[in-house]
Amino acid sequence: MAPKRKIESAFVLFDVMYVDGTRSSNRKVPALALETLDGDAPAKSIIEAQDREIGAASGRPRPDIRSVSRTPARPQVAKAG
Repeated sequence: MAPKRKIESAFVLFDVMYVDGTRSSNRKVPALALETLDGDAPAKSIIEAQDREIGAASGRPRPDIRSVSRTPARPQVAKAG
């Protein structure tokens, strides 16, 4: 049996820290938006736009973003057997 191919994700996950100290994990950003010379810089503006939509829908605006960083990759666990 051939090994399974790794599926490339259409999204990159980010952790967001807000100025009030709250944190939001695993926020999705389209991978195509990050394929520029700016690196991860476009992620902040994309997440800010997502926050505006969330705030408008819920009636509670999100605080300003302090920092944005990629979510660390999960370590691969070897299967027994």
